[in-house]
Amino acid sequence: MIHLDATRFRLPTGRHADLALAGIVLVLCGVAEGQRLGAQWHANASLIASWLLAMLVCAALPLRRRHPVAVGWFTVLGTGAYHLLSTVDGPLVIVPIAALYALAAQGRIQVSVALAAVMVIGVGAGALVGTGDVTGTAVFMLTGWLVAVLALGAMRHGRLAYAEEHGRLRATQERLRIARELHDVIGHTMSMIHVQASSTLHRMPKNPDLAPEALIAIKQSSKDGLRDLRATLGVLRQADEAAPTAPAPGLSRIGELISTTKRAGLDVRIERHGTVAPLPAAVELAAYRIVQESLTNAVRHSGALHVVIDLHHGEREVSLSVTDDGHGAARPPHGSGIAGMTERAHALGGTLSAATGPAGGFTVRARLPFPGPPRADRRSS
Repeated sequence: MIHLDATRFRLPTGRHADLALAGIVLVLCGVAEGQRLGAQWHANASLIASWLLAMLVCAALPLRRRHPVAVGWFTVLGTGAYHLLSTVDGPLVIVPIAALYALAAQGRIQVSVALAAVMVIGVGAGALVGTGDVTGTAVFMLTGWLVAVLALGAMRHGRLAYAEEHGRLRATQERLRIARELHDVIGHTMSMIHVQASSTLHRMPKNPDLAPEALIAIKQSSKDGLRDLRATLGVLRQADEAAPTAPAPGLSRIGELISTTKRAGLDVRIERHGTVAPLPAAVELAAYRIVQESLTNAVRHSGALHVVIDLHHGEREVSLSVTDDGHGAARPPHGSGIAGMTERAHALGGTLSAATGPAGGFTVRARLPFPGPPRADRRSS
């Protein structure tokens, strides 16, 4: 039994589609013009000129991506001249209609309307002159077709513009969400420093050996940092959005993610390397979100059965990778989720890469640096 792979039979796209359409139209024009040769296959000057015009118009279509307006005008005028010379109603009009749709899909509405008007006026003039193949019904039908083509092209342009705007909006929302989370994490930490320093200062009179000058500096620095942080990032929080009351998630909660993912039918294994030590809250949050998004993508897009999470704790950075054994090619390589993870890594001065493996599957790798532990100053006695 012969099995046919449907993925091998795909319609051409891009420049190949233009070449295919131009070739088909040229063949159909040749069949139509062949009727003018007669039994003796005699080609007069009018037939030769019609053939040359048809070839030039079809050859111009693949150039529309570089010169859309010029190709649009050339195909419209060339097709008009062709119909003046030819005595058959050939299918060459498909070429300027395709160019007209492409211009409308690019948002060049004024040029598209001008080209459509020239076509309608030309056909209408032919009807008034009394050309046998052109009637008022033909003018009416052509006008309807051109209006439909313009409408479809404008709809295509609107959909593309909406998709681009939606992508930019998603990226902006992700940046705002990252900023709000940084505000919550850093703001909470600095608030605790401020409260502890104030409490210590309150007890200073009973124990003057607690270095009051250092505590005053800590208090003032934390107060100034909170003021600057809230002034810069506080405006990013929406007015109707309640402040979170739970602590920000971190690497300690990855076990919960794994349990949730396993309930979705995915086998997840985690491997840890290096010495586990407390990390900055921003790094904890970014690592958690990257793993979370990677597991979500594996469940939604890859069709994977197994996922391996590799965590490496270094002295000044955390490296992690999430690898699945699914269909890597089915994963959108530039989706908003990957863009959000990349923004998180870049916000910390790190890097993130996401790509398919040579044997399939999909891997997300991230490197999240952070300042090393401060060295203790030793004073000579």
